[in-house]
Amino acid sequence: MAHVWVAFAAGTDQGGRPVKEKLIPPNATGAVLDIGAGHGHTVNYLNRKRVSKYIALEPNTLMHSHIRAIANNAGFVESDGSLAILSCGAEDTQSILSQLGGKPYPVDTLISVLTLCSIPSPEETLTSLVRDVLKPGGKLLFYEHVLSPREDVAWWQRLWTPLWKVPFDGCRLDRPSHLFAERMMATAKNGDRVSMWDSQELWGKDGEPDEHLFWHRVGRFVKRLDM
Repeated sequence: MAHVWVAFAAGTDQGGRPVKEKLIPPNATGAVLDIGAGHGHTVNYLNRKRVSKYIALEPNTLMHSHIRAIANNAGFVESDGSLAILSCGAEDTQSILSQLGGKPYPVDTLISVLTLCSIPSPEETLTSLVRDVLKPGGKLLFYEHVLSPREDVAWWQRLWTPLWKVPFDGCRLDRPSHLFAERMMATAKNGDRVSMWDSQELWGKDGEPDEHLFWHRVGRFVKRLDM
């Protein structure tokens, strides 16, 4: 996938630039964990004055040199602790916590850009990251292509997914990733099941037609303070 992504990374980043410019700079703060960082393009949208650390989670080590170069250019470096590149998978929360100091809730902002389409067990993985890694009051920001609510479009998405995922590292066109976040629950101190979120916003990509095979959702979710 590292070799394939060389050809697609810049164009994919450019295609989502207007969305990411509205979503990431005003909302990302503190320690930021970029899930499935790829070449690290997310770092270009971070406000260095508001973000203290960029943590790139990317299991494909062939992409790490790209991440390091882009992050260094944006002012994040390993020598002063403002950059960390982790090679474990997003599902391995224990390794993530261990490499970030071993204490719970080390991250202020979780970012997922076109990543939930390909990670294993995405709903369980995202829930674990939010529950164990994201600080109470922290934010989840995402921009993902997802399963369309239109049955005719969803039919084509399901048809093409088995072929599409082979060259694109398991990427699925038919995952309702936005719903994984929207319906995320947690157990309150009194034992009740409650929403994980204090607030949540979900919207679409400006100008994108409903019949688009790559139908996108954009989200800003704030974790409850009592979680």
